[in-house]
Amino acid sequence: MDTEGRGAEPQRDLAQAQARLALLVDWERRARSGMRPLLDPVRDLCRRMGDPQRTLRCIHVTGTKGKGTTAALVAGALVRAGFRTGLYTSPHVERINERVRVDGVEVQDEVFAAALHRALDAREAAVRERTSADDATWFDVVTAAALAVFAEESCVFAVVEVGLGGRLDSTNVVDGEVAVVTNVELEHCDVLGSTRAAIAAEKGGIVKPGSVLVTGLEDDDEAGAVLAKLAAGQGARRIVVPQAGTWRERDADLARTVLAVLGGRDGRLGPWLVDPRDARLPGRGEWRVLDGVRVLVDGVHVAPAVELALAEAVAAHGRPAALVLALGRDKDATAVLKALAGKADLLLCTSAASGPLRGAEELQQAASAAGLAAIAVGDPLEALRMAVASAGAGRWVCVAGSFHLAGVVRRATAAADTKDPACSPSSPMSS
Repeated sequence: MDTEGRGAEPQRDLAQAQARLALLVDWERRARSGMRPLLDPVRDLCRRMGDPQRTLRCIHVTGTKGKGTTAALVAGALVRAGFRTGLYTSPHVERINERVRVDGVEVQDEVFAAALHRALDAREAAVRERTSADDATWFDVVTAAALAVFAEESCVFAVVEVGLGGRLDSTNVVDGEVAVVTNVELEHCDVLGSTRAAIAAEKGGIVKPGSVLVTGLEDDDEAGAVLAKLAAGQGARRIVVPQAGTWRERDADLARTVLAVLGGRDGRLGPWLVDPRDARLPGRGEWRVLDGVRVLVDGVHVAPAVELALAEAVAAHGRPAALVLALGRDKDATAVLKALAGKADLLLCTSAASGPLRGAEELQQAASAAGLAAIAVGDPLEALRMAVASAGAGRWVCVAGSFHLAGVVRRATAAADTKDPACSPSSPMSS
């Protein structure tokens, strides 16, 4: 691999790497209306770093909901089988290291810092030489660094979650031997398209020639039909996994199918390796405790997923005392708010300074227009305190709609009691 700048690495820590990253375009923290994704920058970046992705067997996972959980389940199973495995997910909730795990453990600061600085140095070289990587974004650099970590840590497999869409996502620099499209709903329409069929074409762009596509979408579904055509065009085998049960159960079924595919090539692998306990990721169906009140924290933000996931939570644990909600400006607020109707006693609309979110009053006005009574609370921690105060004995509250909000809440709450049945990996709401 290219060793540009390696001599200075011991003096360059993770905080310094993040300061350099902060100077780049970061579409996770700004409105995506002007986003024009390209693959050439990340390809150039990886080439300059020795193309680490070519040393890895990759499982590539996309979808509107469940992609992070499915990726975590697959990675956990591979580790259980004895394969050194990298897992790349996004976004992070509190620490950037959450995105990059080796054998289930977050990458150490010094290891990640070294890879990030090399990727940033490679980008700066591209700027000087005026090649494609001079346009590399924050996510391009982090993706290239993650792949470099996996290669340097001697990973056999890399399980890679797509950031946005698929076809033009930075992660599509990998060639997944198995591609997973969990499901397709309307999301990021200004970037991916205004129909489920158009979005499926973008997500299906991760399917590579001769690979296997695992999906929960049937042929008679408009998005499923698009995926079937894409797979046929790539000479890829397609496996449709019937979607029944809770979201967690659906994700587990997809993961088991991936392991069955891999097991056809290596008898050490198979669906029996999938363990629901591997599904836990920060800010995804996660239970916390504040002042003795259970708080469910989930970044779920797409209307169909919100409706089903919260309905499952209500069925399992009763109606929440309050729901604290924040939504990105690119999310369909009207659809999400309608999905929340009747799901909580109190709706508190808030925001968070760390991301491109709607203001609390703007969201409250959207709630009123959707026929919901809501209170605008600009400070997310104050909204959380109000929600907790509204909960009586045995009641719980829900925080949803934004990973930025999830990060604020996680920092303000104690870890949930792992003996509480509500904290089981089988509990609903995942993303």
